[in-house]
Amino acid sequence: MGLFDFVKNAGEKIFGNSEKEDKERAGKLESYVHKLGLSVERLAIKIDDDVATVTGEAASQKDREKVVLAVGNTSGIAKVEDRMTVAPEKEAAKEKVQPATYYTVVSGDTLSAIAKKQYGDAMKYPVIFEANKPMLKDPDKIYPGQVLRIPAQPS
Repeated sequence: MGLFDFVKNAGEKIFGNSEKEDKERAGKLESYVHKLGLSVERLAIKIDDDVATVTGEAASQKDREKVVLAVGNTSGIAKVEDRMTVAPEKEAAKEKVQPATYYTVVSGDTLSAIAKKQYGDAMKYPVIFEANKPMLKDPDKIYPGQVLRIPAQPS
């Protein structure tokens, strides 16, 4: 899918305050993704300084995108190289899903304001909230530098 940029010092603080080896940080990220319940078989994350490379087979395009966001929205990660695939038999059984776009939160943003910019309707903020679960737990708790999935225009 490609290389995605994130704000290195924003996001979940899953590594703690101490300096950790890249291999140990990768293990913590893998555990975090599994804890979120995202469906990826053979998930493997390799970290080289502030770049995370993710491989595995996601059950859907949506899970693939959420894994990239979960890894990238982690403090200490500036880029995510997505080398995942989507399980063809699972994806073929569903309608073709439009890949989501991404939006980087800026100071003063709310999900309603983002929905207004993206969809022309502030009341569609629940679409963005749902698209970013389980990483988002509260629609009022977003932060500057966070990258969000913006699914295709809802009907």
